[in-house]
Amino acid sequence: MLSGELYFANDPQLVTERKKAKVLCHRYNQQVKDLDQKTLTELVGYSSDAYIEPPFYCDYGYNLHFGKNFYANHNLVILDGARVKIGDNVFLGPNVVISSAGHPTDASIRNSGFEFVKPIQIGDNVWIGANVVIVPGVEIGTNVTIGAGSVVTKSIESDCVAVGNPCRVMRRLK
Repeated sequence: MLSGELYFANDPQLVTERKKAKVLCHRYNQQVKDLDQKTLTELVGYSSDAYIEPPFYCDYGYNLHFGKNFYANHNLVILDGARVKIGDNVFLGPNVVISSAGHPTDASIRNSGFEFVKPIQIGDNVWIGANVVIVPGVEIGTNVTIGAGSVVTKSIESDCVAVGNPCRVMRRLK
């Protein structure tokens, strides 16, 4: 899976690991008064100052890396079959989906249960608006704003504002 090859998503070990993450996400999401940093640490495998408004969902947790001063509004979904690295000072609006997982376009392969994953990287000082979807293999540079409702299907260079479906650079900041 992590090598980028097609893999069988219903492999018993992967199912067990996803179930563990679901239990931890559920526990995290129950703490609506005070964020449950202990559970977040258990989920991702390191101590983080990430502030993620419940509810939050991920597939595995251990493939996530949050930089310093990370904030995510409600309903963040990260499908982290591959590494998802998020830089410092990154802010996400509500209902953002970051998916490192994808399915083959060939129906016979897809129907056999095979999937693929590609890593995602988000640089420092990034604002991602509400209802944005980021697909497998995308890299977003530093000092970037992604407009609300965008579908990011290709990498976005640093120092720009990008919007749309598909998301494209609309303005360069330097």
